[in-house]
Amino acid sequence: MSGLGLKRLQHLVLWVGNVERSVRFYCDVLGFEVQRRYPNAAFLTIPGSGDDHNLGPFEQPGLRPPDEGVARMYHAAWEVAELPDLARARQRLIEARSLVGQSDHGTSLSLYAKDPDGLEFELFWTVPDGKPAGGACRPGARRRGPGIP
Repeated sequence: MSGLGLKRLQHLVLWVGNVERSVRFYCDVLGFEVQRRYPNAAFLTIPGSGDDHNLGPFEQPGLRPPDEGVARMYHAAWEVAELPDLARARQRLIEARSLVGQSDHGTSLSLYAKDPDGLEFELFWTVPDGKPAGGACRPGARRRGPGIP
C-alpha cells in the first residue's frame, strides 16, 4: 500500500473551557502569537513558522477535564530548536505550575506539561545527529526532577 503523501501536522484545534485563559497560557508560557481572534476562538501561530495558524483554541463552556480512563489523544508535541530553548521552557512551565514530567528518549529530551484545561502536550529537543544523549532514564520512561538543564 502506498503512502498518502503526508508531510507534517500543520495545526491542532482544541476544545477549551475558556478561550481567554488558553490564549494567555499558550502565548505567555509557550510563545505562540495571536494571528486572529474571535469571541469564542483564536488562531495562534508559532513565530516564524510561515503557517496561517498552528493552534486553534475553541471555547466550549462547561467542559469537564479530560478523562484519562477512556480512549483519547494523549498529547501533541512541539520541537524546540536548541537545548537552551528547552531549558527556558522547563523554567516557564514550572513557574506556570504546568510541568508534569520529563524524559530522556535517547535521541531526544522531552518535557510534558498540561494546559489550563488539563490537555497534555510535549516540548522536545532532538539530539544532533540522532546520537543518544545518554541520560539516566530508559527510552520512553517519564520521570520528574532534574535531567534537563
